[in-house]
Amino acid sequence: MLYRDQGVVLRTIKLGEADRIITFMTKGHGRVRAVAKGIRRPGSRFGARLEPASNVALQLYKGRELDIVTQVETIDANRALREHYGCLTHASSMLEAVDQVAPEREPNPALYRMLTNALRTLAAEPSPVVSAAFFWKLLSLEGFHPMLDSCARCGAEGSPDAFTAFDLDDGGVLCAGCAPLGGRQVRSEALAVVSAIVNGGLRGVLDAPPPDDVLRDVERLAVAALEHHSERRLRSAALL
Repeated sequence: MLYRDQGVVLRTIKLGEADRIITFMTKGHGRVRAVAKGIRRPGSRFGARLEPASNVALQLYKGRELDIVTQVETIDANRALREHYGCLTHASSMLEAVDQVAPEREPNPALYRMLTNALRTLAAEPSPVVSAAFFWKLLSLEGFHPMLDSCARCGAEGSPDAFTAFDLDDGGVLCAGCAPLGGRQVRSEALAVVSAIVNGGLRGVLDAPPPDDVLRDVERLAVAALEHHSERRLRSAALL
């Protein structure tokens, strides 16, 4: 059975002497694995269209275990992401996160749109805030929205800049009284940035970025939270 969809290439692996297995995050069919036959031969009709981070229009033949790619048209090659090492590492981390989190063949058009928008934003503005924001939004989409306005243990309320720790198990910030009992120490400025990101303020953070050390805290906490909830290591995070 043939079907059409749009998808972002998450990863590719070699198969035999000339083929590749391509993993896509598609708009209508969720995460799909398919074989691109002959893609590694010179003059392949797929050529460079199926590079990681490329957004493509696809026609596939549904197989028993792996589908088969029969047609590919480029929607957005996102070539700029592969020409800048910093962009490439952050894009790779987002692709890996989706590959880990998205169940196979379960439609999730919201995740597809979120990924394509994040890749487009990263290509235009190569900032670590983009991948960190993507991780936090991915967690929220998966049902792990962080508690940032009140202590995750005792419920004491306050603005994000009043807290200095984050508990991965409880999924939120800790007040001064609860922080010594456990949790990850995080500067309050970083928690304020996280709050801005998850509440729709990414544009403001990109326009007026905080100091590099605060951005590193935001990124490290995002990776730690994602790894904790997915129970898997994000291999590409070592390159960030």
